[in-house]
Amino acid sequence: MTTGKQQSWFFSLRGSLLFLAILTLLSFTYLSLRYSTPPPQVSKLSLTKLGDVPETGREEEQGGGEGEEEYSDTYHSPRVFKLNYEEMEKKFKVYIYPDGDPNTFYQTPRKLTGKYSSEGYFFQNIRESRFRTENPDQAHLFFIPISCHKMRGKGTSYENMTIIVQNYVESLISKYPYWNRTLGADHFFVTCHDVGVRATEGLEFLVKNSIRAVCSPSYDVGFIPHKDVALPQVLQPFALPAGGNDVENRTTLGFWAGHRNSKIRVILARVWENDTELDISNNRISRATGHLVYQKRFYRSKFCICPGGSQVNSARIADSIHYGCIPVILSNYYDLPFNDIIDWNKFSVVLKEKDVYQLKQILKSISDAEFVALHYNLVKVQKHFQWNSPPIRFDAFHMVMYDLWLRHHTIKY
Repeated sequence: MTTGKQQSWFFSLRGSLLFLAILTLLSFTYLSLRYSTPPPQVSKLSLTKLGDVPETGREEEQGGGEGEEEYSDTYHSPRVFKLNYEEMEKKFKVYIYPDGDPNTFYQTPRKLTGKYSSEGYFFQNIRESRFRTENPDQAHLFFIPISCHKMRGKGTSYENMTIIVQNYVESLISKYPYWNRTLGADHFFVTCHDVGVRATEGLEFLVKNSIRAVCSPSYDVGFIPHKDVALPQVLQPFALPAGGNDVENRTTLGFWAGHRNSKIRVILARVWENDTELDISNNRISRATGHLVYQKRFYRSKFCICPGGSQVNSARIADSIHYGCIPVILSNYYDLPFNDIIDWNKFSVVLKEKDVYQLKQILKSISDAEFVALHYNLVKVQKHFQWNSPPIRFDAFHMVMYDLWLRHHTIKY
């Protein structure tokens, strides 16, 4: 009798355990399916007709504040950018060496207009910003405030520029202890005109060790992407207001007009100047043809061709972004501004110079939906390519400072 009860109890226990095992297996299966499979996504493009602005865009245009708009997917990593940017605003400090006469080549900008105004704006903005510190012991980086653009304005030769820069930097090294702590790795200088690059190329200790923020960041002239910073070349003030959210008005496939001062520009003009769908001019548009004709063509074009000139950079890229025309970069060696922060493929077309022969086919292969997405993202990044005085959040100055903030973390003491 006892044996029968034991067997009954044994089978009851085994059945309960089996039931619990099955229940546990089903639970794990359910949870796995629920949390490992992403919910179906509805593409914005599938809901967006040509010329429409997505609903999120309308909210942002109406002043949605500093929410998701600043941290959109035009950044490589929106969350990382948000956290790092906020930390930069709270902590980043730069010490400006006080040496040098502002009336000669130091401290102050030459001017805030023209093709090289980015250099001038930086010199002015750094003094207007929260990042400046009078205490070198608090500084993360040290700014060498020498302006090669001011030297050029005074007619200084390249040879003399190099001597002036060398003498100035060596005087800072001998007077202050900060350079020798890192051999200059926590020092930076800013130059937009290519004369600044040439004037410093002869100073190996400066080029090799310090951070160069330059408008002509070409891989083939010693630019080091993980160390140096690409400064956006912006021709300000802009002649006309910013364009954007106006794709229905953009009926010209592609536009370029300019001097043929590089091999790629000569090829571009020769191959496409007689094309009926691409508006390619052999030279700059004469002012005699009408008021602001050149700038107004940006408004009518879907894509604006941006080949390098005497250097890899071109102010035409910032012009295209400002006027709402998708920039088409034609370059082999250009490290684009803020390339490690924003994804240029989200708002531009980046090509090699050899692609110039298939330019029309490439542009026509971009669908209407893809064009709308590029244009929508282009409007988002316009603020990054605008200088202001005083500077404002997320403008060109703050993006350059963010790049410098990232570089300071790579310095080894």
